[in-house]
Amino acid sequence: MKMKFIYNVLVISSMALITSCSAGGDNPGSEYAPNMYHSFAYEPMTQEAEKPNTINPNGMNMREPVKGTIARGQLDYSKYALPNTIEGYEASAVFTNPLPASTYNIAEGKRLYNINCTPCHGTEGKADGTIVVDGKYPPPPSYDSDRIRTTPEGKMFFSVRYGKNLMGAYGTVLSPNQIWQVLHYVNTLKGSAAPVATVVSTAK
Repeated sequence: MKMKFIYNVLVISSMALITSCSAGGDNPGSEYAPNMYHSFAYEPMTQEAEKPNTINPNGMNMREPVKGTIARGQLDYSKYALPNTIEGYEASAVFTNPLPASTYNIAEGKRLYNINCTPCHGTEGKADGTIVVDGKYPPPPSYDSDRIRTTPEGKMFFSVRYGKNLMGAYGTVLSPNQIWQVLHYVNTLKGSAAPVATVVSTAK
């Protein structure tokens, strides 16, 4: 009799468990080992109000980089953080390309140029890109025009980063390093009156 009672209890308990695990309608059911589905660890790059990190400042899960930190291989971005205004554009004229006109930088500039610039400017910088030829946009100035050849490279950097006239901003697509690499390649497309990009070495 006792064994039968225990058996009945186990059967009923099992049926109840199976029933409770069944999802339907607004009932999500029960989860077996919920830790396998929901991470209880701190999520990186977040500040959780319900579970603040008591070790790091301000409850953050990751510490901010040391002030003035610059990523390896990158330039100091703050130097080029001019306001996107006419005054900022004029002030950018003092910037000069800090990267050497090496074989690597010119080649990388060409690669980035072909990806981002050819639709408007064309492969040779003649303002004959596909969207210009198709009549979707008016032609930009050709790179061998007096206007472009006499524009300081700092202003060209500013124009690429923040956009100018019909050209959109590429500062969210290209890093300052990459913009300067593109401008090294653009120098090779400007024509004989343009400053010639001298190949210094194969180093970056």
